[in-house]
Amino acid sequence: MGQTLTRAAQWTSASDGGAGKLEFTPINETILNNIIKFVESFPGKHPKEAQMTFKKALEWQTSLEPSAFSGGYENIEDGGLKSSATDKEETPLLVMEKRGEVNYVLKVLSLEQVSAVLKAAGDQKINEARCILEANRDPLVNILGEGFASVEGEDSVTVRLLEQIQKEEGEAKEEKEMKLKVALIVQQFDTQLMSLSIKEIAKEVRLRPEQVDREVQLLKSFSGEDENCVLESIDYTSDYVFSNGCRAPPWRQVHGDICYLKIKPMDGDSLSVTASTAGIFLNKGAEKDDGDIDFEREGDIYKDLICLLKEKSPHFADKIAKKDFSLQEEDGDEGKYEIRHDDDGDYSERKDHDRGRDKDEKEEKVEKQKTTKKSKKKAGQQKLEPSLKWRNLGLAQEENEKEEKKDKEKKKKVVKEKRHSRISSEGGKKAKTPAQEEEDFSESSSESEEEEETPDRRQESNADLPSEYWQIQKLVKYLKGGNQTATIIALCSMRDFNLAQETCQLAIRDVGGLEVLINLLETEEIKCKKTRISDKIPVTDLTPDEEFLVDPQTERLQIGSLKILKEISRNVQIRRAIADLGGLQTMVEILQSPNKDLKCLAAETIANVAKFRRSRRTVRQHGGIKKLVGLLDCAPQGSESDSPEVEKDIDVARCGALALWSCSKSTKNKQAIRKAGGIPLLAKLLKSPHENMLIPVVGTLQECASEQSYRLAIRTEGMIEDLVKNLNSENPELQMHCASAIFKCAEEKETRDLVREYGGLDPLVKLLNNSENKELLAAATGAIWKCAISPENVQRFQELKAIELLVGLLNEQPEEVLVNVVGALGECAQEPSNRMSIRKAGGIPPLVNLLTGTNQDLLINVTKAVGACATEPDNMTVIDRLDGVRLLWSLLKNQNPDVQASAAWAICPCIENAKDAGEMVRSFVGGLELIVSLLKSEHMEVLSSVCAAIANIAKDEENLAVITDHGVVPMLAKLTPMNDDKLRRHLADAIARCCMWGNNRVAFGEHDAVAPLVGYLKSKNKEVHRATAEALFQLSKDPNNCITMHEHSVVKLLMDMVGSEDEGLQEAAAGCIGNIRRLALANEKAKYH
Repeated sequence: MGQTLTRAAQWTSASDGGAGKLEFTPINETILNNIIKFVESFPGKHPKEAQMTFKKALEWQTSLEPSAFSGGYENIEDGGLKSSATDKEETPLLVMEKRGEVNYVLKVLSLEQVSAVLKAAGDQKINEARCILEANRDPLVNILGEGFASVEGEDSVTVRLLEQIQKEEGEAKEEKEMKLKVALIVQQFDTQLMSLSIKEIAKEVRLRPEQVDREVQLLKSFSGEDENCVLESIDYTSDYVFSNGCRAPPWRQVHGDICYLKIKPMDGDSLSVTASTAGIFLNKGAEKDDGDIDFEREGDIYKDLICLLKEKSPHFADKIAKKDFSLQEEDGDEGKYEIRHDDDGDYSERKDHDRGRDKDEKEEKVEKQKTTKKSKKKAGQQKLEPSLKWRNLGLAQEENEKEEKKDKEKKKKVVKEKRHSRISSEGGKKAKTPAQEEEDFSESSSESEEEEETPDRRQESNADLPSEYWQIQKLVKYLKGGNQTATIIALCSMRDFNLAQETCQLAIRDVGGLEVLINLLETEEIKCKKTRISDKIPVTDLTPDEEFLVDPQTERLQIGSLKILKEISRNVQIRRAIADLGGLQTMVEILQSPNKDLKCLAAETIANVAKFRRSRRTVRQHGGIKKLVGLLDCAPQGSESDSPEVEKDIDVARCGALALWSCSKSTKNKQAIRKAGGIPLLAKLLKSPHENMLIPVVGTLQECASEQSYRLAIRTEGMIEDLVKNLNSENPELQMHCASAIFKCAEEKETRDLVREYGGLDPLVKLLNNSENKELLAAATGAIWKCAISPENVQRFQELKAIELLVGLLNEQPEEVLVNVVGALGECAQEPSNRMSIRKAGGIPPLVNLLTGTNQDLLINVTKAVGACATEPDNMTVIDRLDGVRLLWSLLKNQNPDVQASAAWAICPCIENAKDAGEMVRSFVGGLELIVSLLKSEHMEVLSSVCAAIANIAKDEENLAVITDHGVVPMLAKLTPMNDDKLRRHLADAIARCCMWGNNRVAFGEHDAVAPLVGYLKSKNKEVHRATAEALFQLSKDPNNCITMHEHSVVKLLMDMVGSEDEGLQEAAAGCIGNIRRLALANEKAKYH
């Protein structure tokens, strides 16, 4: 890892004679997290190598204290600590020495002990790793010796070591072989880490002074005291600008600082902000004594000022979200520039005296000569215009945007050339764009929304552009000014280019080709009255579709235009531009065309464009969903005829399904598809023999299956059988979508049963062998996970040896696969025989290793799986040896309540089946206090699981005494009024156990826990009855509690339970009644004596 730390990691410059420190940057954080993961998993993967003694100890000042270590360590003089494990010379492999009053220094001699240190650090492990690496810049030197130091160029140390191994014999040979193996493992990891770091560095966008200045100037134009402004003020702290554009002093520029800003939001205190090459962040502001800025960072780093202000100012975020702000700048008689928010959610820019002006080329040249000065003023005003990114409310402006705008102004002809009457003018086109409603929408897909914020990239004016770029420019000119024949020729010529190439796609956009292509789709001005077929046929006998006929030449223009749009709309920039120009509305109208080729092309283009939210909403608002659903009704069902007409109908339906697939990522669109009658049509198409039809149909169904109404329809319409049938297809993409649909639908038991009945479990298990196709693997494991919820399915999985295959997928898989694999193992482990199978297949160690991860879904599933395995004593021995219980306990600190609850449930069987469980629990420093503190949680599942864990912990008398001291009694008593039966059962168990110590049963009575417990006996849950009767029996040993019970009519309720078939319930109920009766007799006796 020395090469990565030397070349990729970002270090501060050394100062005051000290070494440089690792900067707090995203790339460094990625490196540290990967090193931590590598070191923590090293003992599990390479146990022998992890015990190898270092050549020289790794030494650093630690933030840990001796109390952080438990088991295998002993205290030494001066408050230090040493490990029980030693090397051959009896030197402890870990020594913690006290330096000063509060500081400790760690010296470690093996990777196993380094892993133990990181695990002991818990949430602070990244800081601990930072300290280790800052103190040991090249760790391999300490681990293997000076000969393994990181060097530039070719490193032959491994070759030399290999030659020495061949000469050696005995122990010396074994030692060098182990050293070689460690070197190769670390070298391989270093290579992988360097590759990952390079990818991360490539993703980073370093800010430049020009970018920051443009963004500041833009924000200034929207600042002021008016309530519609987004900020009150934004100013630089220094007016002096260095030659490189920075305003920060030179000694701060070496740290990457560009400038410092003072920002006053409308709704809060002033913010002191640093703009650096790494991003934007808050600093500590001016110091009170001398007014100098404290440059230390506070909080996170943001990619631009917009993101920081959205986070820090609710007013700013609200204004940006609502787009409720305006800018107006006036300059004499040059007209008024207004930047305003249109109804459709975008921004338009207008100039009063230029609106509607249409001049030919000669008039424009004369006008240019007369108004040279005015043009310069306009160029000056252009600085106040918001960038395209500001209009889209995404990111800050790009670096070269200003130069690009000027270059485009020079290239672009202001003259609006006269067009053939069949093409609508650009102004008319904009006027036709309907306003879009501002309405709520939600997404159900995991699809990234990066497209919403994709920066608008233009070809750089000084770049070496390929010849295709200029040739396309010429063709667009022919499109603009030619007649119909010339336009068709230009379209055909344009299709000869490689339109999949980004340069060609952006060339069409940059020279205004998109506007022309979209305008070619308009047919309102080119409809001509249909010639009478025969004078014998009256006009009244013609259908509405026959009354007008589109000129065939026009249809060819539309088809040519759509073919180009279909190809180039795969580009993110292009599809956004098409939506901005109102192209989607036109394509939706074309879906009604009688020409099937036109309908196909329009639907396919909609499928490409509807990849982001606004486009999907536009399709719905203009009636596109209903029209697309109508296309599904075109294909004859079950037909395999090769006739051109049938094939065309099938193609229309396929294209409609493709478009619906893209649109179905919106929840409102799913509802619209259902209301338009799409479900029965999709069910029919699912029986199609054509794979190219099945993929979009199944894709749409699996996207919609996140809705309960669709899951019900998929089951009742008989689609499960077809999905199972297509799992046996040879097409991996179709298999993946079918498995995903089953994954989502198998939430219901009826669906799981149908999958089994139709033989769907066998092909799902076969798909586990496709370990290279991660998407297919994720879908298949997800379907197996959900199907495994039913015990009958688990039995079949057992017969198919699925458990061994799933265990084999626990290593080196992406997280989305691991979540499903572990979930499936957790469900299978509910069967005792499967728990043994998991252990024999070697599944316990990788499951325990996954407890150190950060993915919340994965942690929930892995804790459940480990907890299920722990119910088997032999499994528990392995879990305990791997320190699994401590890892589970540490997850109780997780901020996610679901993870807390799942970890607490898993701890219960661990305590029940561990040898010397009481001592094990006490060895966790602060563990008992932590679990008691979770009784303050507001989440019902957390409370239930913690009560269950406390009931098990309280079986040990010493632990019961400790949790009593931590205030467990009043906290349990406070929960008794709850109505949830699951919580009631475990709460009653915990109370029964806690009554065994001291005066706890008296304390429960004093905290009013008895009366609510009596009410538990009215529950319909028999488990609640048993636990409550046991708790009341223990509480009834205190006279005052007996009185309270009697006052709340407990005797009658308990009498009914004495006759229960449950012997435990009988005994507890009878014992409680007996205690109450004995107290009553004692009172009677006292009266007469």
